Amino acid sequence: MSTLEPQIGDAFGQMLRAQHADLQRPQHELVERDDGFLGITDARTYFSKPDQLGPLEALACSKATGRVLDIGCGAGRHALAMAARGLDVTGLEPSAGAAQVARDRGVSVLEGRLDQLAEGEYDTTVMLGNNLSLLAGPGIAPALLTRLAGRAAPGAVLLGQSIDPYATDEAVHKAYHRRNRDRGRPGGQLRIRIRFRELATGWFDYWFLTVDELARLVEPTGWTLADVTREGPGFLATLRLELPK
Repeated sequence: MSTLEPQIGDAFGQMLRAQHADLQRPQHELVERDDGFLGITDARTYFSKPDQLGPLEALACSKATGRVLDIGCGAGRHALAMAARGLDVTGLEPSAGAAQVARDRGVSVLEGRLDQLAEGEYDTTVMLGNNLSLLAGPGIAPALLTRLAGRAAPGAVLLGQSIDPYATDEAVHKAYHRRNRDRGRPGGQLRIRIRFRELATGWFDYWFLTVDELARLVEPTGWTLADVTREGPGFLATLRLELPK
């Protein structure tokens, strides 16, 4: 018996478009992990107002200064919160549908992936909603951080939010960590895809790294780990660009 696979497409963008069309009726994002684990998120979260943001998100938005780059801006909830403070914010978003939703909501958006960023100079870069995990894995993360350093103004900061993957008692997650390590991957490096209705994105890596892993990672990139604020298993890391000597 054959197993039907979803159509590959912009599942994330189509989900946000559907939610934007009717903010009262919840849409649901399905996150599928490569071990078969499924997580479900209420898509209205992507449209949170500034006073509905979590403590770490709100802190990051309050710390941002100058010209801001919002990586993985989605529907623009963080960009809009920072713009409300009078900041010049540009979103970076690989999903065409999500980028259009953010533009419709008043956000200036560059459509593309982090490894394609080739313009602008930013005083603050934010990777919120756990988007520090877009660094993907130790094989590519140093190059991505170095690219961001090349697009940063002198003395710039990067505010990145993630979660400690090992702060869990769930057997299914602990088993996944062991499976990863057996395959030579960091325990918290997920292989996932986003599903919505009949659509699915391609598979991609999403790395829940620890503070210690981040500290080792930034050493050759031009950034230094300046501060960490914790909220339960989550944390907000402040990276600062080293000034030339």
